[in-house]
Amino acid sequence: MTVPVRIACDAFDTMRALQDGSIGVEGAVLHFETEMTNPERHRRMVRDLAFDICELNVSTYLIARERGVPITAIPIFPFRKFRHGSIFVRGDSGLTSAGELAGRRIGVPNMQPASNVWIRGILRDAGKLDDRDVTWVTEKDEEIDFLHALAARTERAPQGKRLDDLLVEGAIDAIISPLVPASVIAGDGRIRRLYPDYVARERAYFQRSGQFPIMHLMAVSDRFAREHPQLLGSLADAFERSKQAAFAQMRNVRLVSLAWFGAHWEDEQALFGPDAWPNGLIPINRQAIEMAQRYTFEQGLIGSLKAVDELFWDGGPG
Repeated sequence: MTVPVRIACDAFDTMRALQDGSIGVEGAVLHFETEMTNPERHRRMVRDLAFDICELNVSTYLIARERGVPITAIPIFPFRKFRHGSIFVRGDSGLTSAGELAGRRIGVPNMQPASNVWIRGILRDAGKLDDRDVTWVTEKDEEIDFLHALAARTERAPQGKRLDDLLVEGAIDAIISPLVPASVIAGDGRIRRLYPDYVARERAYFQRSGQFPIMHLMAVSDRFAREHPQLLGSLADAFERSKQAAFAQMRNVRLVSLAWFGAHWEDEQALFGPDAWPNGLIPINRQAIEMAQRYTFEQGLIGSLKAVDELFWDGGPG
């Protein structure tokens, strides 16, 4: 019997071979849904179990598990990102360090994106900014509600007001967001990054910690896992093979329309080694999940910590 598998995720290069059918899974027909925003995809999975397999941000997954949503992660990590470059201030503000944001107002889309959880945790660990010393102004509803009171003060932005506008108007002092403000993209000077040297800071963070932070993982509905346990290992292996196919294509630098892509590729290989995107519950990924879970807990989004093995199906790659 051939099993249809409904998968919601972004159109990552590392998943292209699966999405275009170049790589398949015996006994399964994969149907990918890529045309939705991250918040929409996450919300549909944790509220409605709309997909068999879904890319979720780590913090939303942890909150959903605590609330009893019947999903289990597989150790496939399609999205990682450093976040020192995700802090934005007014162009004329004079702010130059995260420590200067203590006692101020910072706008965020909402509180649970892994991007924001990670950078708040990193800054607290480094002694640069304690999230409890900030008023967080949220623009949107959370993908899933918390069971606990948050550690920090929050308030909702005025209806219809965008974070970019609030920052330019002076109603907030900074934005932390996975999305780059339009003003920064346009280069009009009204909004700038707090750390213009963010790439150097992110490289230094990796060299200190060994972490290229995991933002998203793949979660399987418990119903699907119960009905088709024989497919889980094959699916995990297929995600890994698709990633390796993308790497093989990137090594042919002629296929990428960037002038110095080859130099960038070599530079990243020298920094990260042959695979900056490892899957499986290998030690570095366990450490990343432990860190993400600790940050989510310290910020009040979840009420307890779990062993990593309790959070994952145990048959993934690695």
